[in-house]
Amino acid sequence: MSWHVLGAGALGSLWAARLAGAGATVRIILRSAQRLADYQRAGGLTLTADDLSRLYAIPAELPDASEPIQRLLVACKAYDAEGAIAQVASRLSSGCEILLLQNGLGSQQAIAERWPQARCIFVSSTEGAYREDDFHVVFAGRGQNWLGDPNGGSAPVWLDELNRAGIPQTWSSDILARLWRKLALNCAINPLTVLHDCRNGELLQHREQLSGLCEELVELLEAGGQPAAASDLQGEVLRVIEATAANYSSMYQDVRLGRRTEIAYLLGHACRSADSLGLALPRLHELHRHLREHLSQRGLPTD
Repeated sequence: MSWHVLGAGALGSLWAARLAGAGATVRIILRSAQRLADYQRAGGLTLTADDLSRLYAIPAELPDASEPIQRLLVACKAYDAEGAIAQVASRLSSGCEILLLQNGLGSQQAIAERWPQARCIFVSSTEGAYREDDFHVVFAGRGQNWLGDPNGGSAPVWLDELNRAGIPQTWSSDILARLWRKLALNCAINPLTVLHDCRNGELLQHREQLSGLCEELVELLEAGGQPAAASDLQGEVLRVIEATAANYSSMYQDVRLGRRTEIAYLLGHACRSADSLGLALPRLHELHRHLREHLSQRGLPTD
């Protein structure tokens, strides 16, 4: 069965190259004829890992290609994911599987609701990659991928394909807890790096602010039925900050490069969830307001 990869960004390219390198049948779906022409001129995807670069001549196609899609890996940004799937919706087979690699929460649920005929598998990844150039991705940080179906069900047999491709994976029986935990970490760290204009490690100078945010995030997680995600949240926030002290957060990099952020699916989702639960979380709402003002001042979308 073919893997169709929607989104040739960093993570999508990383998965596609490793799968193709292990002998899996992979097709990359590109959004326009111009992108397809650029890709064909490049000769495929280049992956640099452990200082070695390799070109993978993976076939590419446009959204309106004719081949039915049985397994779709969606590696677009959260705000683009639903629209990207809509472009290939007519090709989705009955009972197809859609793997969703988006940050935050909200986009996955919208997709699962819109295409109920598909089995949507949510993915939480700690792997790191960045684009060196168009269709050239650098594997920057080894990590783990947790996959799960929020509606339950057994693990798919194709997880063995991921193992053969060297894609570390664990099937999670509670994938939402994983995604909520990651969302909370991102809400505590990423917005502050933008507003304080700093690397992750410099947030240790703002421990009181971090502590207050973590208290409210724990309250949100516990009220929302995610006690596992709430456990020792502040301790993990500090550990992540220390482990990535020299790094700039992904949101910081997006803002610096003038790119749209995923604020709506991170801090925005947290604030909406708090409102729906009737929780008064003033620090989170104030942080959300300040971040939106900051983005607006730079001419960037605030949602």
